Amino acid sequence: MIVDDEKAIRNLIKKLIKWDELDAEFVGEAKSGIEAIQLLDDLMPDIILVDIRMPFMDGLTFIKYLREIYENISVIVISAYSDFEYARQCIELGVEHYLLKPISENKLNETVADSINRGRKRINESKESSPSEYNINRYVAYMKKNYANPELSMSYAAKHFGFSSGYFSRKFKEVTGETFVDSLTSYRMERAMEMALKGELMYMAAEAVGIPDVSYFGKCFKRHTGMSYTEYAKDGPKGRG
Repeated sequence: MIVDDEKAIRNLIKKLIKWDELDAEFVGEAKSGIEAIQLLDDLMPDIILVDIRMPFMDGLTFIKYLREIYENISVIVISAYSDFEYARQCIELGVEHYLLKPISENKLNETVADSINRGRKRINESKESSPSEYNINRYVAYMKKNYANPELSMSYAAKHFGFSSGYFSRKFKEVTGETFVDSLTSYRMERAMEMALKGELMYMAAEAVGIPDVSYFGKCFKRHTGMSYTEYAKDGPKGRG
């Protein structure tokens, strides 16, 4: 994720980074710290490149906020100012790199590569630690963001986070008390219940929540609510039990 108030700088950074060679993906950008905060939960970036001086909310304030919620996201500061005080505060906030403008293509890619490697190392180390230390909220947020994808499954999510299916399944249940599949199905059914009350047709709700097989969707819905989709759409929660 790139955070800079100058569009030209954001475009330059996107152009200079060798995404394919680094096996990295550009997930989004923001023109201020405030906008970046609004996008964080949806984008869930592993690395953020951020300018220090921006209007409305500067880079340091944004990083302080970020660290309160996502301590494992790598941060690369890009600044036009060689200021010792800025650098000192960045170190205290766990910033991995402080790059000065103008940006060198080689230096930028070396820096991003280093942050990627550090992130992978943290993931590997987290496998030996308790699941809460790796922030189970990332798993849940990922599920809620992608629930409408029919391909989403426990193995699909495990691959996204770089874990084996067995490890991911075990850790998810240890922290949440339920399996990833049960949690995903429950979330999908809650969304489907909302759609039923709005009068959406069953096949449309099924597709919208990532279960295009209408027959299977109907079974999941009845198991979750105790009512058929049609009954729930007609009577709502009062018809349950």
